[in-house]
Amino acid sequence: MEYVKLSNGMEMPILGYGVYQVSKEECERCVLDALRAGYRSIDTAQAYFN
Repeated sequence: MEYVKLSNGMEMPILGYGVYQVSKEECERCVLDALRAGYRSIDTAQAYFN
């Protein structure tokens, strides 16, 4: 995974994971899988209803 260095010196992956259109039933499992795979930016919104 590629990273970008932030102004505070920390590094963050340049690729994020989104949960738009992921069902309520699958959302938690998908996010946990993404975190295990190295994702650190998870795109969520209340409007997604999941």
